[in-house]
Amino acid sequence: MQILIAGKKFGLTEAIKSYAETKIGKLDKFYKKIIRADLTLGMNSSHHLKGKKYFAECKLEIPGKDLFVEIEEDDIYKAIDELEKELKNRIKKQKVKQNPGRENKHIRKIRREAKEDSGIF
Repeated sequence: MQILIAGKKFGLTEAIKSYAETKIGKLDKFYKKIIRADLTLGMNSSHHLKGKKYFAECKLEIPGKDLFVEIEEDDIYKAIDELEKELKNRIKKQKVKQNPGRENKHIRKIRREAKEDSGIF
């Protein structure tokens, strides 16, 4: 998987880049068909009354529909963490959509186990 990282209104340090690469790189475990991840990190504006607001957005290029997630937080590291969690959830949903039989097998297994245990089904 190719990871492209860009910054908007925000100075990207090597520590932030490596942290983001590590977190987004973990998504390859969940779905091997990810082609590219376009990650943009930045700050919305520096004059919020409640402090600085950072954002992290990512576009994952995968076969079929691309996934896009945007997260806004008070801390850039927290935004990256939340982005990773949301992308994991979206990838899991996308895998079920691409292979609908996968979910049905799971349901059949649960029903079979329940039938053996109680004899209801």
